[in-house]
Amino acid sequence: MSDVAAVKQFVEKYKTLKLEIAKVIIGQDEVIDQILISIFSGGHSLLVGVPGLAKTLMVNTIAKALGLDFKRIQFTPDLMPSDILGSEILDEDRQFKFVKGPIFANIILADEINRTPPKTQAALLEAMQERSVTVAGHHYKLDLPYFVLATQNPIEQEGTYPLPEAQLDRFMFAINLQYPTYQEEVEVVKATTSDVKQKINPLFNAKDIVAYQQLIRRVPVADNVIEYAVSIVGKTRPKSEVAGKLVKDYIDWGAGPRASQNLILAAKTHAVINGKFSPDIEDVQAVAISILRHRIIKNYKADAEGVTEETIIKSLF
Repeated sequence: MSDVAAVKQFVEKYKTLKLEIAKVIIGQDEVIDQILISIFSGGHSLLVGVPGLAKTLMVNTIAKALGLDFKRIQFTPDLMPSDILGSEILDEDRQFKFVKGPIFANIILADEINRTPPKTQAALLEAMQERSVTVAGHHYKLDLPYFVLATQNPIEQEGTYPLPEAQLDRFMFAINLQYPTYQEEVEVVKATTSDVKQKINPLFNAKDIVAYQQLIRRVPVADNVIEYAVSIVGKTRPKSEVAGKLVKDYIDWGAGPRASQNLILAAKTHAVINGKFSPDIEDVQAVAISILRHRIIKNYKADAEGVTEETIIKSLF
C-alpha cells in the first residue's frame, strides 16, 4: 500500500477509534486527541488534574480500543523501584530467576506518579527513553509499542513530590484536564449510575500501531516548518537573543532540543489525523502549548503576578 493510501486509511480508522472511545468517555475530546497524537508519534503523556476526572478510565479505555496490553501501577509513598521493574528471586533449583514487574506491557498507566518519591519516579526513566530496563546488571528490551501515560495531581496538593525536570522532559505532552461542562456532567451521571456496561472493541493491534508510527515518521516536512518549530523553542530560553520581554521577565529556564523534535513529530501526526499529507505552521501551533507547558520553568515573579505558561507560550507565536 502506498503512503498516500495508508494516510487515508489511517484517517478513517482514527475516526472510528474516536467513536469507540466516546462510548465510555463523555466529552474531553481535545484531551483524547492529544493522548492519541502522543501514542501515534511514539511519545508519552502526563495527565494533570484533580481526582475524579476519569483519567484512569480514559487511559484504560484507550488501551482497550487500541488492542494493547495494559498495566496500571498505583504510585504511593512506599512504592520501591523493584515493585515497578521486577526483581530476581531464588527458584526451587537455587537459581536466580527474574520476575518481570508491571513495567513490561505496551501501555503503562503510572497513576498519581507524583505521590511517590523521586527515587521511585526515576525507575521509569530508562524505560521511557530507551524502551528497555536494566535489573541486576541484566538488560531487558520492552515490547513495542511502549507508552507511559502518567496521571498527576496538581502539585499544591497534600503529599505530592514534584517530578524532576529530566523526567518531565521525557513526556511529549503535559495535558491539563478541566472539569466537564454542566451538560457533559449530566451525561456522565446518567451513564455511570445505570446497569448498562459498554463493551470496547479493539480496533488496532501492536503491529498496526508500530506501522502507523513509522508512517508518521515518513511524512515529509517543509524546511520552513522545522525552522519555525526550532525558533519557537529557542524563544523560550531567557538568555537567547530572540527571547521576548515576557520570557526574559518570567522564565528561569527554557525548553531543550527534545521539545523541537516533539513539536515536529506531533505536528506530523496532527496533520495526518486531519487528512493532510504534510504539516504546516498551524499544526505546530496546535500542539505547542501541551508540548512546551512542562518544559518552561517560571520564576517567582510569574507566580506572584499570575502569569500562566499558556500566556507565555502564545506570545511566542
